Amino acid sequence: MLRITELLCGSDQDPETPSRQKEGSSLTPSAQNPVVIWNMTRRCNLHCLHCYSQSQDRAYADELTTDEGKRLIADLGRYRIPVVVLSGGDPLYREDLYTLAEYAQDLGVRCALSTNGTLIDATAAKRLRLAGITYVGVSLDGIGQVHDRFRGMQGSFALALQGLRLSRDEGIKVGIRTALCRRILPDLPAIFDMAENEKLDRLYFSHLVYAGRGAGLVHDDLLPEEKQGALDYLMQRAVDFHRRGVKIEVTTGNNDADGVYVYLKMRRSDPVRAQSILRLLKRQGGNSSGTSLANIDSLGNVHADPFWSHYSFGNVRERSFAAIWEDTADPVMRVLKDRSRALKGRCARCPHLELCGGNSRVRAEATTGDQWASDPGCYLSDEELGISSDGKENGRAVTLTSVH
Repeated sequence: MLRITELLCGSDQDPETPSRQKEGSSLTPSAQNPVVIWNMTRRCNLHCLHCYSQSQDRAYADELTTDEGKRLIADLGRYRIPVVVLSGGDPLYREDLYTLAEYAQDLGVRCALSTNGTLIDATAAKRLRLAGITYVGVSLDGIGQVHDRFRGMQGSFALALQGLRLSRDEGIKVGIRTALCRRILPDLPAIFDMAENEKLDRLYFSHLVYAGRGAGLVHDDLLPEEKQGALDYLMQRAVDFHRRGVKIEVTTGNNDADGVYVYLKMRRSDPVRAQSILRLLKRQGGNSSGTSLANIDSLGNVHADPFWSHYSFGNVRERSFAAIWEDTADPVMRVLKDRSRALKGRCARCPHLELCGGNSRVRAEATTGDQWASDPGCYLSDEELGISSDGKENGRAVTLTSVH
């Protein structure tokens, strides 16, 4: 996740980690260990066009049991992960959601919730707060009928907005996730206005990743100039919020070219701020799949991120998460921990590789068949990036240098 507001308006000092455990906890999160997204179930009542898990409204066999879920949470707590994001499908279909969240709370493991919001009524919102859920992220892809068509259910926008409001009114931090694609683009101003009116805490705009049903949305992805225009608008609104004291964090995800774009744009208009941005981006290191981001699916398989479901490093029923995550005998895991030498094409030659980390390997594989090829989601031209025809290709990256 790229924090646009922090890049443009914040400090480049190490921010206080957002993953502080509850007071009195013996667990201290490690900055070196990943945020874990646990897809608790594949079941979902919506049929979203971009769903990476291709979820349906039916029961799925062999998902982790309550006892196995507790063992997993305890395991992640021992490994001192910063936060577990409970996701799906929709996690509210798990009858033991509150039991598992309460168990995590007792162990001092911080949990957030990722949901479509339609199943959150007043009772559910209160139970989420009591169970220690610290953040509820609700998917809202456009306003009204735009969202309903995208999500495949009439009335889903109204239900999602209600779930968002009920969670907010319980005192839980709330935000929305929006797919950044062509059919959503006209609704961007209304989404920002709604966020301010509803007093949300975060806006998260996710670039498309061509996985699951999302593989059929390549035609709906933005052109490079459209992506740049969208980022310009997000930057403008983030700065406007900050100047007016509106405490809504603007973020993007699944395209670390955003960070490079913000840096290069600010280098032209505000060189001092650009240097702060550069330090923040270097600290973050770009794409975090397989390093500071992990995914566990409903069957217990461990993946580099939720979109990389076709490749598993192992199963938590058989080994601890830590043993799986630190096992660089796995060839993909080994490369992800230091991917610069495996990347090819433009990514290998790009002088900003240390800022984006090579971007999405899933998008590269989906479009070229090669997971180490250049990511077609990078919307910056060779000229903008400063890529020349020199440098070593075929899996060898040029020496990285700081940009001044």
